[in-house]
Formats: sequence, C-alpha cells, structure tokens
Amino acid sequence: MDRAELTETLEDAGLSPYQADAYVTVLELGAAPVTRVADASGVPDPRIYDVLRDLESAGYIETYKQESLYARANDLDEITGDLRTRASRFTAATEEIERRWNEPSVEQSTVSIVTRFETVIKNAAEFIGDAETQVNVSLGIEHFDRLRGALKAATERGVRVNLSLHTPDGDPADLPGPDALAEVCSEARHRRLPSPFVVIVDRTKTCFAPHAGSTNEYGVLVDDRTHSYVFHWYFLTTQWDTWESIYTSRSDDPPIDYIDIRYCVRDVAPLLRDGASVKLRIEGTDTQSGADRVVEGLLSEVIVTGDGAVDAETIASYGGQVGLIVETADGTVEVGGWGAMVEAVEAHQITVEAVD
Repeated sequence: MDRAELTETLEDAGLSPYQADAYVTVLELGAAPVTRVADASGVPDPRIYDVLRDLESAGYIETYKQESLYARANDLDEITGDLRTRASRFTAATEEIERRWNEPSVEQSTVSIVTRFETVIKNAAEFIGDAETQVNVSLGIEHFDRLRGALKAATERGVRVNLSLHTPDGDPADLPGPDALAEVCSEARHRRLPSPFVVIVDRTKTCFAPHAGSTNEYGVLVDDRTHSYVFHWYFLTTQWDTWESIYTSRSDDPPIDYIDIRYCVRDVAPLLRDGASVKLRIEGTDTQSGADRVVEGLLSEVIVTGDGAVDAETIASYGGQVGLIVETADGTVEVGGWGAMVEAVEAHQITVEAVD
C-alpha cells in the first residue's frame, strides 16, 4: 500500500485529510521537530500545531519538549487494535447486509420464522382484531383466555369464527360452556389430542406454532393467500372436520351462511338432486377484474371433480374443483371457492336464502 492509499484509508477510519497526512509523516520520520513534520507533510504551517494536538488527543502521537517541540508516534498496539476493530465491524456489517438481503424482514416477507411463542400469539391477536370475514382458530385451553377478547370482538363484528379447542389428555371437563362459547365463536369443536397453535384470518394471514411437546420452540407468520391456503386445508382436515361440534350458532333453516364453498356444496347437492329450488346470494370478487361482485339467483348445478362424492361428509373428499352454477337475471354464472381461477367469481360468503 503506497502513501496515498494509506492516508486515504486513515481518512476512512475517521481522520481528517490533514490529520492522516501528518500522522503518516510522523510514522515516516520517527521522532522529529514539529517544524520538520510541517515541512515534510502537506499541512500548512499555521495548522500544524492544531492538527498534531488533535492527533495527540486521539492517542495517535505524543508531543514533547526537547530543543523545540517534537512529535513521535504513540505505541502502536492501541492504534492497530482500534483499526482492526473497525475492520471487523465493516466485515460484520458486510455479512449483515448480505443476510438481510437474503432474508427480508417480517414486513417485507410473506413468510417469516420467529423464535418465541409470545411473538406468534401477539400477532394472532392483531390479525384477529383486523378480521373482516372469517377466522379459523386451533388452540389449547391454556391459550384460550389470551385470545378471548379478540375472538369476542370479531364475533360481535359478524366475523365467522371457527374455534377448535384441545384440552389436556382430551378431558372435556375444562371446556368453556355454551354461553361462553356463544360470545367468542360461530362454532366450536373439541379435538381430543394435543395440537399445534393455528390462526388463519381472512384467507390471507396465518400464525402457527408447534404444540407444547415439540422439541423446538418456533413460530411461523404468514401474510400470503397461497401459503395460508395450505394451512387452511391443514385446519379443515386435522383440526376441524373430523371432530365433534360442541357449540354452533347455525340454524338448519334458511338463511344459512357459508364461508367455505365445500360445506355449501355438501349441503345443497342432496337438495338439488331431490328437485328442490335453492336460492343463493353470493358475495365475492370477479376473477377477471378483482372487483367486488354479488351474484343472486337459483342454483342449477354443483361441480365436484375428482374421486369425491357430492354428498360426502368429510371435506377432505372435496379435493378437486368445487363450484356452483347459478342462474341469474343476467345469465348463468359459475362460482368457485378460495383461489378460484377458471370460474367467473370467487365466493367469500354464500347465503342459502330459501329452499322450496
């Protein structure tokens, strides 16, 4: 490294151009009169004393009286140690920049891994607080009180809340009573096995944490429709569909609301097969434009592809395309469920208004 590169590097380390020039000059001369340092460096004579005084205060040099005022470099251990520390910090900063580039923060990423359950349950409460249409929750009785207030507020706003509760050793004695459940959910089921913590809100946001017996404590936060869809199926097939209902606010008589099209198809397909007239109102989005759309009319056909029967009890049987054909005043409209692509409308809420 030549002299110019050395002074430039010292400037990067925090010295002024005059300070860097003077310090390199002192290193080259060894102990020397201040006047000689001024002559050998580019520091103007009127500035040399101030510059050397600042270097002395910073620990780079020391001055002393002989026939005249002299300057010499201080012990190098402190200076080189400081420079090595600075170099290490630059290296660490470089590595951190690379890490943050490759691993965006929670706000930038659709899926984030967190290390504390407290972070998961805090985000769950916030997501539920912002819910507009639906919340699916699976949690242990020990965490129920933590989210009770948020679930109650969501239920009071008209949000459909499906609550799956699991108790220690499957004992139902610790379950809340019907009155308490009526305040916090639309329907509740009792899972008689230990289970992970899952909250899925409005088809977009998900919080997940392993059950208490898991080897590692971690959590997953999701803000993305595609990833949330995976957790939605996990919830339906393992936390909900196969377990007994312990409370429901739903009536068997119209109007009957559905958030998931598969449950609607399961219930209306036998009615349609028996010749009933089923009147529907569907709130959703147009799959082409993304605009809100309301469809009202009579059900003419249900669509179920794959091996599942249209009247199968378990929702896991409806793994293929599931849809409704509705005859409206403006013509026939094909309606799909979450993530609909080939249908004209993605349904967010389906209401069976009348069955004749």
